[in-house]
Amino acid sequence: MGGNLVAHSAKEHYRQIFDRRTPGEMRTLAHIKRFLECFLGDAGFRSALSENLDNPRTAAAGYGIEVDPMEMLPLWHPNYLKFDRKPERASWPLAVAWREYIGEMVHNRDLLRDEGNMSVAAPRFHAWRERQMRRCEDVLGDCSKSITHPVIAFELSEGCTGGCWFCGLSAGRFKDYFEYSKEHADLWRGVVGAAREMFGSAASTGFCYCSTDPMDNPDYDRFLFDYYQITGTLPQTTTAMPLKNLALTKRVLELFERYRCVTNRFSVLSTEQLNQIHSTFSPEDLMGVELVLQGKDMPSSKAFAGRARNEKLSVAKNGDATPLSKSDHTTIACVSGFLVNMPRRRVQLVTPVPASRRWPLGYRILDERFFETPDEFQDEVQSMIDEHMHDSPPSNRPFRFRGDLQYEAKRHHFLLRSRHWEYQVPDNAASISVGDLIAGGQCTASEIVARVVTDGASAIGVADELDQLHTKGLLEEPGVVARARYEHRCRDRAGEHADVSS
Repeated sequence: MGGNLVAHSAKEHYRQIFDRRTPGEMRTLAHIKRFLECFLGDAGFRSALSENLDNPRTAAAGYGIEVDPMEMLPLWHPNYLKFDRKPERASWPLAVAWREYIGEMVHNRDLLRDEGNMSVAAPRFHAWRERQMRRCEDVLGDCSKSITHPVIAFELSEGCTGGCWFCGLSAGRFKDYFEYSKEHADLWRGVVGAAREMFGSAASTGFCYCSTDPMDNPDYDRFLFDYYQITGTLPQTTTAMPLKNLALTKRVLELFERYRCVTNRFSVLSTEQLNQIHSTFSPEDLMGVELVLQGKDMPSSKAFAGRARNEKLSVAKNGDATPLSKSDHTTIACVSGFLVNMPRRRVQLVTPVPASRRWPLGYRILDERFFETPDEFQDEVQSMIDEHMHDSPPSNRPFRFRGDLQYEAKRHHFLLRSRHWEYQVPDNAASISVGDLIAGGQCTASEIVARVVTDGASAIGVADELDQLHTKGLLEEPGVVARARYEHRCRDRAGEHADVSS
């Protein structure tokens, strides 16, 4: 029941962001938003502003923007940016209104993370997800705040037609889409229903794209509506091709207007595309859509993952790459749970990690299974939960600290350092160091307890210490799928559903 209250709170909070404001206030916010999109994404607009600093409203009006830029100087003017987050900002009412709105949206993002609570519906999955969130805070730092850790995501196509050079997931070439036939619709509703049954209200955190673009599936909105009917929440839509199938995009935006659960996103690849989007949709049309400015001459930074990572590494070989800073994103992955590809009937257990040679897409694959029916899907998911999501550390597997942690022994404690944090752990339960035994990586939990208890230590105290390390996510999670085994499975299954539209 607690999970349902949390989900209701996130959805209702989002709706209140819109409903508590008058139509006039929403219209003003929509035009502030349009101004900032033009300012950040269009060099011509910035030039027009610089030529009319005494009367910037003229430049704004030329772009159909019906607010006075002089009333929001801390949002854009270089001489006033210093006042943006200070009390002096009160002198510019539009800047105040925008920051209040953005603050509410950030709070809603945090509520979406809490919506994944499964402490009642799926306690082991819940505890596993909590560990992944703590680990991500360690390895991703401030970037982890933007990750809401949905418990499930779906792909409704195989590959992507976009071919974006910066794709953080290196989406493969488009092969086909999962048509909304009777057979497919029955399977879809059954799988989403099984997720709702297993994960409770946390299933509403899901979304229906990953290394795909929703607009590659002309039936996308029908799948989306089914998801709403089953979970009570309309998932977020992110697309880099909002103008590809304009009728489909408009149907998705109509669903947003009807149910209003979460902001959608358009990835904008160039100033030309930005202008086309602005010509097609009014500021009010796009109030529920975040425009993510991804063009090479636009301010959005690209995560060091997927194709963008390959490009940066290629540049690095020539000695021209900028060193990766601690604030740079190293993944665009967000799911801590199950990634389901409907055309291939494949389900993977995944969680975000910094992109690396081993996991270049920025997420770790712990397991994968295949299914043909909703019952098989549920059985395979439950099997992965049983195998990988343990209440306490498995007693028959070697205990190891996470590979990214640096271990340093001290007199009565030890230190574990990640890229962003440092943990000090008491280690005085026995003369034999528990930290040293774990750092050695050869002893199981039962062997560690046995060795220190012979030295007079309390078995309960040592076991509790091990449980605390497990709960805090400081230990290596067992069961990562070996890369060769994963690729072998993919090859074995590649031809089984070649005609995914039938």
